[in-house]
Amino acid sequence: MTDMERERFRMLMMKALDGELAGSERSEFDTFLGNPDCEREWKEFAHIKEATMSLQLKSPAPEIWDRYWDGVYNRLERGIAWMLVTLGAVILLGWGAMEAAAALWRDADLPLYVKIGIVALCVGLLLLLFSVIRERFFTMKTDKYKGVIR
Repeated sequence: MTDMERERFRMLMMKALDGELAGSERSEFDTFLGNPDCEREWKEFAHIKEATMSLQLKSPAPEIWDRYWDGVYNRLERGIAWMLVTLGAVILLGWGAMEAAAALWRDADLPLYVKIGIVALCVGLLLLLFSVIRERFFTMKTDKYKGVIR
């Protein structure tokens, strides 16, 4: 079997494993299976696919998660990550709002009241976002369900 034929067989074999063989490809693949080396390779790959498809990840018990979240480092790590994501989002949204407002302000065809309305909307949305974030941090300190075990 030439290298080109071997490559063609392997491509067809991967398609067959995924169930994506067309009619003409199926007959070509069956022809390759007449070769004992190809048939052996096909059986090995089919067995590997069967074994991997039957694998399932075991979910940790709730007690393990409780112990995980009791660690200061684990809680701190997640909290800092969320703060950085939020800060980045606020900065990008703020920058985008300012760029949009600047572009609108330079547009001579828009009336002044429309420009003021759009700027007020953007500033209001940013203030609302900051307010929600600040409220979330405040209530996080006094969450009455924080110590409740499921």
